Amino acid sequence: MAERKPIESWLTDMDGVLMHEGIPVPGAEAFIKRLRESGKPFLVLTNNSIYTPRDLHARLNRIGLDVPWESIWTSALATAQFLDDQRPCGTAYVIGEAGLTTALHDIGYVLTDHSPDYVVLGETRTYSFEALTKAIRLINDGARFIATNPDETGPSPQGALPATGSVAALITKATGIDPYFVGKPNPLMMRHGLNVIGAHSETSAMIGDRMDTDVLAGLEAGMETFLVLTGLTRPEEIERHPFRPSRVVDSIADLIDLV
Repeated sequence: MAERKPIESWLTDMDGVLMHEGIPVPGAEAFIKRLRESGKPFLVLTNNSIYTPRDLHARLNRIGLDVPWESIWTSALATAQFLDDQRPCGTAYVIGEAGLTTALHDIGYVLTDHSPDYVVLGETRTYSFEALTKAIRLINDGARFIATNPDETGPSPQGALPATGSVAALITKATGIDPYFVGKPNPLMMRHGLNVIGAHSETSAMIGDRMDTDVLAGLEAGMETFLVLTGLTRPEEIERHPFRPSRVVDSIADLIDLV
């Protein structure tokens, strides 16, 4: 196996890597500090489309993690980038929160329920029967179906919550149309992120806590991959997958010296 080049840029997931249920993971603050001092380009990625990068910057800052908003890349931003590349200045019917609607407004999209080019499904804590019914009818009438990410559940202090992937499955069942998922593990989100910071996959690394999204996305984008065990994936689950991360570590604290 060819030896990989030194890591010159870093991409890392947020939930389960830097923080867990609103509490910073030990070592996360030191890792971010080391990254910023090194001058190496980096991005914090999240499949959650609810918040804007400025929102997430404020949320991270409150728990002691100083991540510039320019260094945060969400599935909402990746979705907006994809739509801008595919059909500039188009129209969309959106189910989602400010993170998604702001990203689409920023690229010049018009949000409408009148014959939109796309139905775009994102994360929200208030999915309504009326909105889902409207989305189903618009897709049946010819709107293209896009979803920000395929995550079926999300974390909460009370337990799992249904997420975008689960709601997308409901719409698919009703329409017979599968969505195009933009977020992880789609390597498109990773490649867009690498372009944002001017990085190359051969000299970049991806840190994540999930095999099926973070590690797979990094692998398919050609990056070195690190799996941390502070999130969803348990050690005994790793061997169930037909692919492996480059390295498994207990937490992000174990990666500080690699920066």
